[in-house]
Amino acid sequence: MADAPQRRGLRPISVLRSFLDNAAAGGLVLMAAAASALVIANSALAPAYFAALGAYVGPMSIGHWINDGLMAVFFLLVGLEIKREMLDGQLASWSNRALPGIAAAGGMLVPALVYLAFNAGSAEMARGWAIPTATDIAFALGVMSLLGPRVPAALKVFLAALAIIDDLGAVVIIALFYSGQLSMLDLGFAATALAVLIGMNRTGVARLSPFLLVGVVLWFFVLRSGVHATIAGVLLALTIPLRPAPAAPDDLVHSLLHQLEHALQKPVAFLVVPIFGFANAGVSFAGLSLDTATQPLTLGVALGLLLGKLVGVLGASALAIRLGIASLPFRASWTHMLGVALLCGIGFTMSLFIGLLAFADYPLLQAEAKIGILAGSLAAGSLGWLVLRLAPMPSEVRPA
Repeated sequence: MADAPQRRGLRPISVLRSFLDNAAAGGLVLMAAAASALVIANSALAPAYFAALGAYVGPMSIGHWINDGLMAVFFLLVGLEIKREMLDGQLASWSNRALPGIAAAGGMLVPALVYLAFNAGSAEMARGWAIPTATDIAFALGVMSLLGPRVPAALKVFLAALAIIDDLGAVVIIALFYSGQLSMLDLGFAATALAVLIGMNRTGVARLSPFLLVGVVLWFFVLRSGVHATIAGVLLALTIPLRPAPAAPDDLVHSLLHQLEHALQKPVAFLVVPIFGFANAGVSFAGLSLDTATQPLTLGVALGLLLGKLVGVLGASALAIRLGIASLPFRASWTHMLGVALLCGIGFTMSLFIGLLAFADYPLLQAEAKIGILAGSLAAGSLGWLVLRLAPMPSEVRPA
């Protein structure tokens, strides 16, 4: 499914920088959408807000169309970014993958253990172990963007690479642990659609429209199969060719993958993710007490994001650097690394998504998870911003 790039240059880095700019700005829009949802869910407009999400359009409610349909587009972009970075970007070599890869692994393992320390006694609540393992790149880069030149450019690249690997882990977790009862017939149809996509890649189909049309078919059958529909977005992304177009044989930027990625970046950053945040961040505090904040599920999620991510990312990074496997990002200090480890505790979008899957039949547990996500993400983002604000300017840090 993967196409080995024929030529490399500096262009993929400019693509990454463009993505960072969009993600940072999109993070600010996401913050506004989430705040608006919280205000509306606790105002006189709350009944209309929840009724609208539950209203049916065709076979699914608006909420399901957002979570199963619109978010498939988000996962399509995630898959494109993973493929590009792994084949022709900042993660194309093992040396570049080492630090963000090891940090991402630590940042997924430790938060899960923190969560299970509070919830392992209940099989029902233990299903949420993956909620605090995710990092929201849009939110994290949005906070970073508020600091301007105080943050080394290499640190932003490190955070983006870590979050991309983190997203890959989240995709695997969703596919393995949060799928429903499987329909083998629909899985067979989905596998056929995927085989057609791979064949189109191998035979050199040079237009995006056939891939997207078959991708819709793939999404339909994955939705019916019991595997979460958003996985179809990732599978489609892995079949989109990353090779130069015949008209520009020296320019990978004109590959179908880059064309689709550029086309999706702004709609996903400024429309898809904010709509998802608006639809899912609205937690009504009516009927909830202070006891809710001290429930094992809420504490496990909040502390998993705040402390688990900090210990996991910073500890794994320190171990990798101490062993000589990797080195600090250019002109970054350990204070910068502390700040970015805290920012990794902002787990908004993917954490909310996993929470919905883990507790699909338990609205109260969903509410507790959302409160933990909001509290942990807010604390991690605020502390991360403060640490980076107090960190030395990049020009004051001597390169290692």
